[in-house]
Amino acid sequence: MGKIAFVFPGQGAQAVGMGKDVYENIAASRAIIDRADEALGFSLSSIIFDGPDETLKQTANTQPALLAVSVALLEAFKSSGIKPDFVAGHSLGEYSALVAAGVMSFEDAVRTVRARGEFMEQAVPGGQGAMAAALGAEREALAALCAQVSAEAGAVELANVNCPGQIVVSGTAAGVQAVVERGKEAGAKRVIPLEVSGPFHSSLMKPAADRLADVLAGLSLNDAAVPVVANVTAEAVAGKDDIRRLLAEQVYSPVLWEDSVRYLIAQGVDTFYEIGSGTVLAGLIKKIDRSVTVISVNTAASAEAVTAG
Repeated sequence: MGKIAFVFPGQGAQAVGMGKDVYENIAASRAIIDRADEALGFSLSSIIFDGPDETLKQTANTQPALLAVSVALLEAFKSSGIKPDFVAGHSLGEYSALVAAGVMSFEDAVRTVRARGEFMEQAVPGGQGAMAAALGAEREALAALCAQVSAEAGAVELANVNCPGQIVVSGTAAGVQAVVERGKEAGAKRVIPLEVSGPFHSSLMKPAADRLADVLAGLSLNDAAVPVVANVTAEAVAGKDDIRRLLAEQVYSPVLWEDSVRYLIAQGVDTFYEIGSGTVLAGLIKKIDRSVTVISVNTAASAEAVTAG
C-alpha cells in the first residue's frame, strides 16, 4: 500500500464564499470557523463568506481565513477515517498542517497567522517590494540571474519553487522588475508580476520573521504526531523546537514545494489529499509527477464523497 499525505494550500487559493457549504452543513466544521471568530475577536467568517474580495485579499485576513477553511474541511473529512502518513502545507498552509499534526492548537494557529500576516504587510513599505512568477525558467539559471540582478539593481531571490517551470521570485521592486525584463536570459518564456502586498519569502522579510519568532516563543507546541514536511528544508520534521525555528525562517526563505512533493513521493506517498480552498496544489503536484493520485477536498460534497468511497 502506498502512503498518504494531507497537503494544505497557501495564499492565492482564497475565494469569497469558500467553506460556506461545510459551515452550513457540518457541525464540526461550523464550530471551527466560529472558534476563529472568537479567537480573533472579530467576524472573520463574514469576510470569508461575504467579502468583499479586496478585504479578503489583505494578507492579515487571507492567512487566518485560509487556515480556518482548511481546518474546517479537515474536520468534515475526519469521519472518512483516512489518516495521513505525512502532512505538508504551502507557505501559510504549513500552519494548517501543524494543526492537523497536533503541533499547535487551532486557536494559537489562527492568532499566529493573523499576526504573521500583519508582520509581513508591515515589514516593507508599500511599493518597495514585489514578486513575480517566472514561467519556463530553469531553477539554477534563474538563481544565477537573481544573484546578478541583486548585485546590480536590488535584492531579488527565489521565493517559491512550485513545480518544474513555475518559480516565483521576490525582493525589491527594482530587482524584481529587472528579472521581469531579463527573464529570457534564464530561459523563462515570460515573467509575470504578481499582485501581492509585499516581497514574501525574501530576505526583506527578516523583520517580520524576528517579530514572528517572539510570538512563536510564547506558544506551547507539541512534537508532531505525524511527520510534517517543512517548506524551508523539504524534509520531515517532528520536534517542536525545530518546528518553531523553521516557522520563523520560513517567512524569509524560499518555499521548496517541488522538493517537498518529491521528498514525499520518495518516502512512498502515492496519494495526496489537498484539503482547503481551490485546487492550486493539485495542479502543482500533477506537474511534478503525473503518476500520483491527488484528491481535492474543498467542499462538503467532496469531503462526503471521499467518506462514502
